[in-house]
Formats: sequence, structure tokens, C-alpha cells
Amino acid sequence: MMNYILHFNQIDRKSIPLVGGKGANLGELARAGFPVPPGFCVTTVAYRQWIDANREMEQWFDQLKHLKPEQLDEIRRTGEKIREQILDVPFPDLIKAEIVEAWKELGKDYAYAVRSSATAEDLPTASFAGQQETFLNVKGEMPLIEAVKKCWASLFTDRAILYRAKNGLDHRSVSMSVVIQRMILPERSGIMFTLDPVAGHRHTVSIDAGFGLGEALVSGIVSADLYKVRNNGIVHRQIAKKEKGIFPVAEGGTETRELPPELQEEQVLPDEKILELAAIGRKIEKHYGSAQDIEWGMEGKQIYILQSRPVTSAFPVPPAKDNNYRIYLSLGHKQMMTDYMKPLGISVMRTLVPLDKSSACDESQAYVEAGGRLYLDCSEVMYSKFVRRKLSQVTMPDDDLSALKKAVLREGFEKRIPKKRMTRQTFRIWKLILDLYGRLLPRLIRMMVFEDPVMVYKRVNSAFEQELSRLQQSVDQRSGAERIRYVQEHVGGKLFFSLLDSLACTFVGIIARSKIERLVKKWLGEELSASIHKSPPGNVTSEMGLLIGDLADIARDYPEVANYLERANDSTFYKGLREVEGGDVFKAELDRFMEKFGMRAQGEIDITRVRYKEAPTILVPSILSHMRSNNPNEHREKFEQGAKEANEAIQNLLTRVRKTKGARKAKKLSHLVHLYRNMTGTRELPKYMIIRYFGVYRDAFLEEEKVLCSKKIIDHKEDIFYLTFNEIIALMENRLHTDVKKLIRSRKQLEMHYQKLIPPRVMTSDGEIFTAERSNTEAPPGALIGIPVSAGVAEGFVKVVRRLEEGSLGKGDILVAPYTDPGWTPLFHSAKALVTEIGGTMTHGAVVAREYGIPAVCGVENATKILKDGQYVRVEGTKGYVKILDKKNESVC
Repeated sequence: MMNYILHFNQIDRKSIPLVGGKGANLGELARAGFPVPPGFCVTTVAYRQWIDANREMEQWFDQLKHLKPEQLDEIRRTGEKIREQILDVPFPDLIKAEIVEAWKELGKDYAYAVRSSATAEDLPTASFAGQQETFLNVKGEMPLIEAVKKCWASLFTDRAILYRAKNGLDHRSVSMSVVIQRMILPERSGIMFTLDPVAGHRHTVSIDAGFGLGEALVSGIVSADLYKVRNNGIVHRQIAKKEKGIFPVAEGGTETRELPPELQEEQVLPDEKILELAAIGRKIEKHYGSAQDIEWGMEGKQIYILQSRPVTSAFPVPPAKDNNYRIYLSLGHKQMMTDYMKPLGISVMRTLVPLDKSSACDESQAYVEAGGRLYLDCSEVMYSKFVRRKLSQVTMPDDDLSALKKAVLREGFEKRIPKKRMTRQTFRIWKLILDLYGRLLPRLIRMMVFEDPVMVYKRVNSAFEQELSRLQQSVDQRSGAERIRYVQEHVGGKLFFSLLDSLACTFVGIIARSKIERLVKKWLGEELSASIHKSPPGNVTSEMGLLIGDLADIARDYPEVANYLERANDSTFYKGLREVEGGDVFKAELDRFMEKFGMRAQGEIDITRVRYKEAPTILVPSILSHMRSNNPNEHREKFEQGAKEANEAIQNLLTRVRKTKGARKAKKLSHLVHLYRNMTGTRELPKYMIIRYFGVYRDAFLEEEKVLCSKKIIDHKEDIFYLTFNEIIALMENRLHTDVKKLIRSRKQLEMHYQKLIPPRVMTSDGEIFTAERSNTEAPPGALIGIPVSAGVAEGFVKVVRRLEEGSLGKGDILVAPYTDPGWTPLFHSAKALVTEIGGTMTHGAVVAREYGIPAVCGVENATKILKDGQYVRVEGTKGYVKILDKKNESVC
């Protein structure tokens, strides 16, 4: 006989190619001794033989291969035709004979559950739960065979086809097994997670329970009891009103029934069974080595495990360096870049940070990687009573601080602090902080008291350009591993400390503003005018936006250039530009832009992100959007008008202080305002310098990658980005004792999984997630609450932009984005207001919005999902909320 049937006791987790993910998991559980109802699998050999014998399927596979996820109607039509054909084709006799024999062996008088089990489902990084079919309470030979055919057909449901298309899975390569399992008739059933699926806590077991079959919970027709177990104790019970349940029917199939009133509010599981079930869940998790999503049922007093699959939606916990309780803070949220970072991007950032490392080339142990994102391990700092007391006193609206407060100020945190504090690590951190303070303080005093801020700016820029030139020369003089090692040494040893003057400039601007606001409040009893923040000199990000406006003006003057930009691609961009009228003029201006900003990008703190100079079409939407929504030279006129309004506001302020408080105080305030106006623009300077350095580093990596590709050591352009600093150097010195191509492929697969995960702002070593809490008593019902970061009120139509290359705003649109970094600045000229999901009062979008004089609200959770293109909204930048309006009836602006 062919290998059409395998019983559970013949199956383990290595059997996926034959029985799919679900079948392999059930066999593994049964062989490990867990209480699994008996059953067998119709293997993929049977499915594949049946498919191969069906000649028309080859044509269908060719059609499926070319379908795109957005072609929903075509997917629907194709899937329906494939399913019809599968159900119409006669069932193969040999396969049917083996199924019937195995069925009789288990007992033909029992009811059975028949479930699909695809070879790509229930894997550690991809859960297909609910993608294919399940048939319950199947009785008799013919219903059993029909259920198997329907399971095969379910591989081609609209949802399954779409899932494979979205995840890049080959429709041919996925095979179908069918699980046939003796069905228990549970009075109680449900789902158990061996972690808290909402809070992420890894030591909490979460149990949903209802009466009847578990399908009632899965299908959402009934509310379930919720129990949470931690440390062998029940820490939470939520008893739901359960009005309905799904129950088996004697002649086969199931039905939905109303529950009697006395059961509707009864606790489904007694406490002892809750603890017993949680203990089984923990054993299953230990067996698999990862958190599990488990289906269970209880017949009489016996608990049965009906399925277990890995939890793929939980964000991974950073690797622990010890067993102590730890607090992690996301770097990506602070830097306005929460996307996945490739290994080289992580490696460069960890090497750059001078915290908790033994030598310049080491990677910082204070920053840890999880899910392709960077987290600061701030545990030692948070263990300090002084820090926690200061944190409790913070009232400024900041999502990071709000989430940290929730984590460390809650009851029980102090009990988790290790008794033997890691004094060496704590000492290192405070030593670095004091060292930086000692280096910055003299610079701050000199800049605030003795130096002209205009000359300071020139001096700092000149010193940076000299250092950048030296770096470029040194990198060009080297090659191979020596070049990459030099880059590593510069990143870890020189980069950070070369930024001290620019950091001091930034702090001078912040200190000056704080002093001005305090004095104006004290002397005049009012808030500082928002106009004072407009159009400061020396802001590289604003300069980038102005240059985009200049490019848009040229494109407007030369229609052929504008038309070309609509259809341009990166590979032939400059060649095509030379062939259109005005292309040479546009290119000259673009070259000027690229010389200063070509190394920038969206999400630019990740060195692996493609830069403007490599893909100039990234800029095209911003250029065209600016051209369509602004008049010629309007961007320059707006900037000059902003500077004029700022000067007028300053003169007005100084005049009033002079009249009411005297010339001496007016002179003091004048000095502070002069400092502020000339230094606040430098807030982007340290990051800009880092990105300029990154431009040199990235070019070096790409040059060495060409050599590795030419030698067939790696396969594709940018494969080098999937390796760390040390791995690249070891590879070039023939010391990397691993299959590098296999390593890169595995990391690319992991990237696909991690890209789908939403990184938490703050998390603990238990996996528990903390989010910011905010309320707004001034916001109307239904408004989206955020942080007020730029004053004013604006109404307009929503334009959701998730990625910069998608960005094209009409005049007066409200820009809604997940975040903004300097790469987004060109869009601000067209936006009437700004709404972001991430950010605070001093993040990029907030500061630029104030400089441009547009209202902004940051930290609006899920803004890009809730708000839709074309909706009419009011952005209350002063009060910190967004209200969706009926344009005709509610507009007040």
C-alpha cells in the first residue's frame, strides 16, 4: 500500500511534509503523552497524487501564480472554480480504501472531527489558524469521504489564496493533509494561551471557556469566561453571560442552541480544573520551547487537548543577560522609526552607543535587539529610588515617560528589584553620564555666555566637514576587511564624541527656550507666542524642504520634466532626465540637493535603508505634491514671512518687558532670545551629522558587497545588510564558520515575520507590555486623543501616508502618518495640519510643525487605521485632539 495514512502514534513534529502543521502537532502531543483523542492523518501523498492526476490543476496553478493580493474579485472567481472542480472529481479508490480501513480500526460508530492540515500552517513563524476548513460530528463512511474532499478544496478558499499571495508562498508548494480524529463530546471547551495575548506577560496563562464545542468561541457567537493563572494561582476571573453554545447533533453535524438561564452566568470551569488545565498548558509550552495557542475540551471530568500551535503574534522578549527583572524602552519610538531593522542596522547602532561596552568595537550591552528593533535596557536606572521619585513628579505629556511610570510606579515593582544590585553596571552608566556632563558643561557655559551663536554654528559646521573629509579619505585608502574594521572603529570610537559640540548647541537652544518661557510667565503672566518658533535659521531639515520646493518650481517651469517625473524609474532616472527639455536645469538643482542631503532616507537611523541618491524617485511624490499645492516660490515666501513674524513677536515681547520690567531685564531676555533663535535650528544637527557619517559607511559596505558578490560568496545586492559588523569582517577574513547564504536566507524569512509585529514602547523581561495613558477633559465625545504639540486649529481632508514614497498631498490636506523623521519634511509645505501615531513635544514632526506654523497632534493611537483618506477632520493642536466632522454641519473654521 502507498503511504496514504499515518496514525498519531506514527507522527511527530518532523512529519510536517506528510501531515502538515496541525497533524504534526497532534502526533507530537499524542506521542509525548498528552491527553489527545485518538486519530490519524490522510497524508499529503494522497493529496499530491490526486492533484497530479488532475490535469486541469496545472492550469489553475499558473493562474494563481500571477494573482496579486489586491485582485480580490479575480481571487474570488478563481478559487470558486477550483473548489467546484475538486468536489466534482471522483475520489480515488485506493485512497478511499485506506481511509475507511483506518476509520474502522478506530471505531466506525464514533463521531469524528475532520480538519484540514496544510504544510505551511501552524509553524513557529506563521499561523494559518482558520484559513482552511473543519467539519465536526462527522458520522458514516460517505460523509467522512466528502469531508476529506472539502478539506482538500479548502486549500483554495479566497482567504487561503489571499494569505499565500500576501506572504509570498508558492501555491504549488503547499500541500494538504487531513486530520481525522475521534471526536469527544465536551460539555465545556475553549482556548488557552500560555502567555497573556493582550499584555504579553510570559508567565500568565490565559484561558477562555464556554459551554459546548469550542467553535462557538472561535466563531465569535458567544462571550467566554476569562481566567488568568500566574504562579500556580488564579489572578483574574471574568465570568461572562453565555447565552448560546454549539452542540453536536445525534445524526451528525452541529447546531447552535440557547443555554438555559441557570447556565448563562455560571462559571464554566471550577477552580481546580482551571489550575489543572493551566498546568497542562505549561507542560506543552515546555515541550515545544515556545508559547502555545491551545484548543481544549472537557468531557466529564477529563480534559483533552484538541490542538496546539505556536503563538506567532507576540512580540519577542529581548534576550536576558541574567534572571533579574528588567525594563526595556524602545529606541524606535523615540527616533520616530518603529520599522524592522536589518542585522547590520542593529549592529551599527549598538556599536555607536558608548554605554556598557568594554572597547570601541564592541556592541553596547545596554541596547538589546528584539523583533528587529532596538531597546534600551534601563533597568539599573529604574532601580534607583531617586529616579523613580523624579519620574513620578513628571507632568509633561510624553508617551515614553507615561509608559515607564506605569511600569515602575505600580504596586509590586520594588519587590522585583534584585537585592544584590548590579553595582558595577550601575556605576558604569552613572560614570558615563557624569563624564558626558563634564564634557558638555564647559561647552554649554562657553556658548551661552561668551560666544556669538552665529559664529558657534559656523565653527561647529566647519569642524564637522573637516572630520567627515578625513573619514572619507581614510576609508578610501583601505579595502576589504581592513576597511570595514576601520569603519567599525570610527563608529564605536569617534562618532559619538565628535558630536559633542553639536549636542551642546542643541542643549543651548533647549535651555534658552525653557528660560524664556519661565521668564515670560513670571514677568508678563502669559505663554510665549508661537510665532517666536517660526522659521529659525540654520535648520538643515528646513533647508531640505526649501530645496524640494526649488525643485518643484523648476519642474513647474518645464512641463516635460514634470511629465517625466511621473513615469521615471531609478535605474534610468538621470539618463531619461537628460533627454527632456529642462532636464539639465533640474539635474543641476538636484545635484545640489544630493550633495547635501543625498545620504538621507526615511527611517535613516537604519543604515540599511536605501538613500535618496540611490533611489531619487523616492523624492518624486514630494516634488510633484509641492508643485501642485503651492504657487511658485511660495515656500521661500512662507519661510521669510515666518522669520518676519518671529522678529515682530520678539520685538513686541522685548518692548513690553522693557516698559514693565526695565531695560536690564529686557537685555537679559534679548540675549536669551538671540541664543534661542540661532541655536534652536541646530536640534537636527547631531542627527544630520550621524547620517552624513552613515553615508560614508554605507558606501564602504556597498563597495565591499560588490566584491563578495563577484566571488559568489553572497548571492544578491544588499545581502551584506543581513550580517553584523563582526560577521562581515570574519567572512572577509575566511573566519565565519557557517553557511553564510543559508544564514542570510533564514534571516530574510525572520524579517518577513518580524515586519508584521507591532513593537511595544515599553516592555519587561516577563514580556509584559506597557502603553501610555492619556485623557483629555476638553475633547468632545468620540475625538481621537493625542498630545498637543503645535498650537492652532485646522480643518481639512485626511491624507494617510504610511511611507514617504506614497506621499502626495493636495493643498490643505491633513497629513496623517505613523511618524515623521527628517525625510518627511518636504511634505510639511503642503500640509495644513499634522497627525501622527508616535511622537511628543520635542520630536521631529512637532518641532517642524511649530516652525511652519501648522497645528499638530502627536501620539494618536492607530490614527492611520482609524482615519481614512477623504474624511473631513478638525485638528485641535492647542488642546490635543482630532475630531471627525460632518463637513456641512460641524465646520467652524
